[in-house]
Amino acid sequence: MQEDRELRRRILDLANRCYQSNIYMYSGFLSMGGQTVFHAMESDVSFVPWTLFGGGADCERQILRFGSPDMLGYEEDFPTRCLIVRPLNQKFADPLTHRDFLGALMHLGVERDVLGDIVVRDQVGYIFCEDTMAEYLRGLLVRVKHTSVACEIADACPTAAKPEFSVQELVVSSERCDAVVAKLYQLPRSRSIQLFQSKQVFVNGCRFENNSASLKPGDVVSVRGFGKFVFDGCLGETKKGRIRVGIRKYV
Repeated sequence: MQEDRELRRRILDLANRCYQSNIYMYSGFLSMGGQTVFHAMESDVSFVPWTLFGGGADCERQILRFGSPDMLGYEEDFPTRCLIVRPLNQKFADPLTHRDFLGALMHLGVERDVLGDIVVRDQVGYIFCEDTMAEYLRGLLVRVKHTSVACEIADACPTAAKPEFSVQELVVSSERCDAVVAKLYQLPRSRSIQLFQSKQVFVNGCRFENNSASLKPGDVVSVRGFGKFVFDGCLGETKKGRIRVGIRKYV
């Protein structure tokens, strides 16, 4: 795809500029699809160290940084901030969702690649963004849906924006990724396989099309339209020979 080719070109350009200029170079926020493109070309940029970070623990959208303290002789923070967006009157606020916050930002004409994850907890939105956008958004974002809001810039990733989990135990036929996805989201196996074929499943930030592959403990699985979970591995077998596995589902 043209979009993927353009992204590969930009990534290679960032790596070369870091190497030649001896300064850190950053991409915008990459979606999991964008991160998949990068991981497929890691060998092409192996001459420069790199790091991915989204502003907080387990963020899906992440910025790619080329350079390291060992290479450049100094450390530099990632250019990310977290904007906390609260209703002015909690009692009369709409039931705000991720879609509502994203829609309000798009209405302001904000490009998606300057925005990271958007976490919503108890009507409060935590918006990860590039640091150069934080003041701009704080001044302009005054309404989400029909709710008046106030914004503040956090000095660090707020505790409330960190991941929360629902711990579950599933009984599955195997540790195959499609079997676990089907069981967790209560889908027919054929529908689960379809999700892999339509490139809707990501494991550890990379597109995952091999539905028959087994998950490993610690794998983070994201299924577009359904959610995200951590696979904690096999917990034992049932009397009928099926497998009990541990899951931490993001909530």
